[in-house]
Amino acid sequence: MTAAVFTDPDEAVAGVADGSTVLIGGFGLAGMPVPLVDALIRQGATGLTVVSNNAGNGDTGLAALLAAGRVRKMICSFPRQSDSWVFDGLYRAGKIELEVVPQGTLAERMRAAGAGIGAFYCPTGVGTPLAEGKETRTIDGRDYVLEYPIKGDVALIGAHVGDRMGNLVYRKTARNFGPVMATAATLTIAQVRHVVETGALDPESVVTPCIYVDRILDLSATEDSR
Repeated sequence: MTAAVFTDPDEAVAGVADGSTVLIGGFGLAGMPVPLVDALIRQGATGLTVVSNNAGNGDTGLAALLAAGRVRKMICSFPRQSDSWVFDGLYRAGKIELEVVPQGTLAERMRAAGAGIGAFYCPTGVGTPLAEGKETRTIDGRDYVLEYPIKGDVALIGAHVGDRMGNLVYRKTARNFGPVMATAATLTIAQVRHVVETGALDPESVVTPCIYVDRILDLSATEDSR
């Protein structure tokens, strides 16, 4: 299976439907696929549920998508920080829904979706408001809360290099949520700094196998190759 390679961000995100659940990689701005998010804004899909580590930084990337009024609900671990004023304003005005998920649980819920796991018990959040309304169970004397997978219609992720089949290599902390998001989405779109020929990547360095990647945006042909 070979991924479709694009040099135009707008073509790479074509067909994202209104109401989609979109998984967006990044730990803050590290690894956030800003060119793909900007293209999604231009594409016009609305009523989105966005899953990301946090709720945007400053006025770019995810924050710009929020400011454009395209997001109905945020699912994230860190909705508030010093530069999350866009989300903060929308939430205080009642214009966006929020589901807070502990960071490790967020990653595991997406990993579970990719692995085909129906649900799992986790101790994080037990006895807090995050566990309200959820099934709990005591196992070996410890309390756990039942968590369900988070599946995406689309994943937008950033990687360092990809080959023409769609195998991906990441760079340092930019790796973050990309690998689990790629497995959890029906359509995975990855932006990379450049694309190499199939066979050029060391197989031992590949983190996301091509089976999980549908489209690649080659940034080397754009102004966003920085």
